[in-house]
Amino acid sequence: MTRSKLALLFTGFTLGTLSIAQAAVETYDIDPAHTWIGFTIGHFFTKVPGYFSKVKGAVVADRDHLSNSTVEATIEAASITTNTPMRDDDLRSASFFDVTKFPSVTFKSKAWKNTGSATYAVTGDLTIKGVTKEVVLTVTALGFGPGMKGAAISGWEVSTTLDRRDFDITADQSVVGNNVEVVIHVEADLRKPGSAKP
Repeated sequence: MTRSKLALLFTGFTLGTLSIAQAAVETYDIDPAHTWIGFTIGHFFTKVPGYFSKVKGAVVADRDHLSNSTVEATIEAASITTNTPMRDDDLRSASFFDVTKFPSVTFKSKAWKNTGSATYAVTGDLTIKGVTKEVVLTVTALGFGPGMKGAAISGWEVSTTLDRRDFDITADQSVVGNNVEVVIHVEADLRKPGSAKP
């Protein structure tokens, strides 16, 4: 085999290998209609549940090595809901989330550490009320495959516990607890090549 043919063969092999590697990395846009961002917090002797109804973001998943993945999400703070209008208005006020001044809650991952067959400790920066803290999320990859009408989707489950005082949310501590238990269920749609972010 001539040197030129060897060079062509090597180039073709290299490009093919790169193509396979790149194909393994996929972007999944969070589907707000099938995503639940829930929380519970103590109220005297019980716990009160709530959720945020508006979120956008994406998971860039390396399916061969999920520890190389990244995730970013933005939650509309004013979408907080506990099914009690008076309480929701209080949560949106300057006493709590101050949504007029700080309209978004954001998270951006920095590292994924594999902790089990499909579980990861995802470290990232969480910003609430203008305060950014490093937090660790427990993330479970539920699967990848066809969803409605065969569209490719992925599923994720996320949990963590936050101390609201870390984010300058300190009102009514004699009534409301400080530890917030967070549970998130995410369905995300595979982004088609060339399509814009949602």
